Amino acid sequence: MRRFELPVLTIFIICCISCQPNNGEEGVNRPTMNNNNYQPGQVIEVGYPDTRLDTTVVEKYFNERIEDPFRWLEDDKSNETASWVKKQNKATYDYIDQIPFRDAIAYRLEELWNYEKFSTPFKEAGSYYFYRNSGLQNQSVLYGSSSLEGESEVVLDPNSFSNDGTSSLGALGFSKDGKYVAYGVSEGGSDWRTIYVKDLNTGAKLSDKIKWVKFSGISWYKDGFFYSRYPAPKSGDALKGQNKFHALYYHKLGTAQEKDQLIFADRRKPKMNVGARVTEDNRFLVASTSESTSNNRLYFKDLSAGDDSFTPVVEDLTHNFWVIDNIGDNLLVQTNHNAPNYRLISINTKKPEQAFWEEIIPESENVLESVRLAGGKIVTRYIKDASSVLKVHSLKGDFEYDIELPTKGTVGGFSGEKDENIAFYSFTSYTYPTTVFKYDFTTKKSEIHRQPEVKGINPDDYETKQVFYESKDGTKIPMFITHKKGLELDGNNPTLLYGYGGFNISIKPSFSVSNMVLLEQGGIYAVANIRGGGEYGQKWHDGGRLLNKQNVFDDFISAAEYLIENNYTSSKKLAIEGRSNGGLLVGACMTQRPDLFKVALPAVGVLDMLRYHTFTIGHFWKTDYGLSTDSIQFQYLLNYSPLHNVQAGVEYPATLVTTADHDDRVVPAHSFKFISELQRNHEGENPVLIRVDVSAGHGGGKPTSMLIAERADIMSFMMHNLGVDVLYD
Repeated sequence: MRRFELPVLTIFIICCISCQPNNGEEGVNRPTMNNNNYQPGQVIEVGYPDTRLDTTVVEKYFNERIEDPFRWLEDDKSNETASWVKKQNKATYDYIDQIPFRDAIAYRLEELWNYEKFSTPFKEAGSYYFYRNSGLQNQSVLYGSSSLEGESEVVLDPNSFSNDGTSSLGALGFSKDGKYVAYGVSEGGSDWRTIYVKDLNTGAKLSDKIKWVKFSGISWYKDGFFYSRYPAPKSGDALKGQNKFHALYYHKLGTAQEKDQLIFADRRKPKMNVGARVTEDNRFLVASTSESTSNNRLYFKDLSAGDDSFTPVVEDLTHNFWVIDNIGDNLLVQTNHNAPNYRLISINTKKPEQAFWEEIIPESENVLESVRLAGGKIVTRYIKDASSVLKVHSLKGDFEYDIELPTKGTVGGFSGEKDENIAFYSFTSYTYPTTVFKYDFTTKKSEIHRQPEVKGINPDDYETKQVFYESKDGTKIPMFITHKKGLELDGNNPTLLYGYGGFNISIKPSFSVSNMVLLEQGGIYAVANIRGGGEYGQKWHDGGRLLNKQNVFDDFISAAEYLIENNYTSSKKLAIEGRSNGGLLVGACMTQRPDLFKVALPAVGVLDMLRYHTFTIGHFWKTDYGLSTDSIQFQYLLNYSPLHNVQAGVEYPATLVTTADHDDRVVPAHSFKFISELQRNHEGENPVLIRVDVSAGHGGGKPTSMLIAERADIMSFMMHNLGVDVLYD
């Protein structure tokens, strides 16, 4: 079975590196530039467009008046903003088009990207399902088969949802009898989903259509399913307006959405989100509510007993409680209650009070990341120094043995049935493409089920090492460093340093063809597992949030200093990159230490720390950031907010900000305002540019063509400004 859990709403997508298809301007042909006089790192002139400065916008925060001269760029529907985006994109592509190896990098990326990719298989109602991408398909296709050896057939092909590949497949829900699948579709990269239903026997798409769904699963019960949605937004507010009054509904197959039954809502808490799942045996409906990215309330309803109301289990917001599944009357729950590194407990639904909770697997020195029931066992996945460890336990929680893994890396997608001896999991690392393994509980052995063949790469040519360096306050921070074997550490190697540092999210090893392009050019790829993440449990997270957020930036700056001091690279050869909360990381570090980096790549970043909570789902991030409505937190936010710390007359690193017009997770206004301040104040020859994608969002569901095009632009910009002499035959 797949994991049954109710995770706290995670607002950030950590996808490795996302990218995009056209240049942001329809109908513009991008010429191939051949410049025989080109020199790596040479100055390319930039024609920056004018950006209107509105000095009348001033916000008062306690005793301080803060100017916001580019607030007009928050209006993503205005003609003025659209014109500004078009001019900024033109300036960016005029610059990138003068880098002669851009097309060679795009060709190489496409060449490497073109390999067959598979997801971990999972079983629903007796059939196996998996995702497959033949290589360069814009979206992966869902296949199904009655057996592992049987012929597979296409179930859902998202490539048919839109002409340009910008519509993607979201949540799935299979009916218990296997007759139907409900599926969410996102358009243009937005977090909004529309749910449709397909008859798996006839292949027909039914008339059911559920709109304004966001941050929701799909869980079937009898002749319908549970889902969560917001009220329809006001006209023009779909991509920027605050999301409030999330509610849980039940949809009966064949009926109009207007007739859906409201199951759970709390009008007293407009910023609360709610999600629910039905247990595998159809007995319990378990609901979870949250008001941030950390901590949730927990409720259940015994459907077999015909309960009309939910029974509360936890009603405060102090810890995380994720239901895995049930065994009879007992709910198996993963929690950090009295266990910063998480533990597994059993809650009896007949007496759910805390006094009766039973510990099944106690907290350990490593973080308990996930739990599965499969093969009559409990399978746990731990994080040890930012890599995965798989362990098998009895149903009573007794440890039995470890599942051997190929190397240090990341396990994902463990799936299996409670009473079947065969399960599946995926494994990846920096030079180890994602491979699917089949595991047999009887023999206790893993064997390769699907192994990709990435042509033109020999993983044995590269090595990954893990080092532990000291941050500013003496804390030891782990960092992975990957490069060619035998690379000379002469302080002159082009290096890309990546980080995230937030929301209890752990950045573990993963394979990326984009990184391989850097590595094969003699570059170094480094990942710092800084505080704010979840690599070492709640204490690691707490060490990098709220009034400890500066630790995150100090950790990242110290990583850069370590790489320089140990002759991996120099400040003239060092680039930094991060996405979303990682975009904030890059923005803060480049404004605090502009001398330390040559290139900065903040992607879809949270860059206006005084107003982030006023857009879409931003208010959920308050437990990591704090709010500017609090006097103490305001001052702390102001001290590191990238937008508010750009100084006049400073030479900043060569900067390429990336965002997208349909990003309703971190709205593009953050990036628009930040680049405007940079262009207004920056002094020097380094370019400071922005790339705004069209019909794309925060990163999830981007078509392959868009990913390749965006990554080619980013890598070309980075390598040119690092002075790399890119060599391809």
